[in-house]
Amino acid sequence: MKQLLGHIAIFMCFSLSAQDSWIQVDSMNGPPKSVTTSFVLQDTGYVIGGFLDNEFTRKMYSYNPIQDDWDDEVSLSGETGSGNSRGSAVSFAIENKGYVGLGQGNTAGYYTDFWEYDAATEAWTQIADFAGTGRRGAVAFAINGIGYVGTGQDATGLKKDFYKYDPSTNSWTQLSDFIGTARKYAVGFTMGGQAYVGTGDDGVYKNDFYMYLAEFDTWVVRASIPDVGRAGAVGWGSFPTAFICTGEDPAGNVTSDLWEFNYYSNAWAQKANFTGPARKHATAFVIDGIGYVGTGFNNGTFYDDFYAYTPMLGMNDWSIDDFTIYPNPASSSIQWKNAQIESLIITDFSGKVMDTNFDRNQQAVSIAHLSAGAYFIQANTMDGHVLQTSFVKQ
Repeated sequence: MKQLLGHIAIFMCFSLSAQDSWIQVDSMNGPPKSVTTSFVLQDTGYVIGGFLDNEFTRKMYSYNPIQDDWDDEVSLSGETGSGNSRGSAVSFAIENKGYVGLGQGNTAGYYTDFWEYDAATEAWTQIADFAGTGRRGAVAFAINGIGYVGTGQDATGLKKDFYKYDPSTNSWTQLSDFIGTARKYAVGFTMGGQAYVGTGDDGVYKNDFYMYLAEFDTWVVRASIPDVGRAGAVGWGSFPTAFICTGEDPAGNVTSDLWEFNYYSNAWAQKANFTGPARKHATAFVIDGIGYVGTGFNNGTFYDDFYAYTPMLGMNDWSIDDFTIYPNPASSSIQWKNAQIESLIITDFSGKVMDTNFDRNQQAVSIAHLSAGAYFIQANTMDGHVLQTSFVKQ
């Protein structure tokens, strides 16, 4: 453990450093590794598994950002769980429990099992097996107490199917397929109550990007990264922005660039490059709006270093509460609060414009003429912001 003075110095560095900046933090315990997976419980980051040059591991470590220190934790599946080492697994967190499953191990190419970690008891429990085929290089995320897992590679090839896990019933349910191509080693994460999946390898490295609306089981195309495709990148979200970083491009170059996606403008901007060595198959998690990126691989070198990214925050950034539609669902009209709207556009999920008329004085718009279904509404505010949300017409 570091001395208290070191802890205070790290905390002050986070608080006072220039915006849009990276700093190196404590390196993870254990040997360097790639294809790890991670989740966050109670402002603590957990990193699990990975490949150590010649074998897979099931070790788990936790990171405390205030102390800037890593601790050894109970390995995946518990003290007596030998045989469960793996890499290219997936994970998500629901309340105070983390979930890890799938991946590739020392004795199996594709796992279907899933495990639940209870931080309160520091114990692992095996839960229902994944309902799809065993696979590696998939994506996972959690929304409103439900876990979601999809894409990846199984014994027959690349996949685009998706499933949800309900911890209250310990059961999996198949959902609509991902609307992008089947792929492995994409990024998947949540931001602002929606999930996002993009990039990856479908035989060609991709730069496309999609949003998942869990309440409608619907995928929506978002703006592609204005760059060449990549696989083995990392991603994380902190509303209203999301980030994709590192990975390998189609020419085999391993990258260190960072791209920021803005929810309201549906646009990307390049930000400060990752300051560690370029790498692929790293892991990332976000705590209090700060992204943490570490581990990974490049040209025969495995990494255990970690870096923290503080995004640039505007003085007048809007929160999602600044453009709240009500009632939602609605049958005849919708209204909004707070935002002073200059103009708006209602589109369906294919991008077709459905309406641009509204009563500025009433802060309302009629939707009686729309067919039942889900829609986007994008509004331009009088002070120059672009806001976007979704609603359902009954």
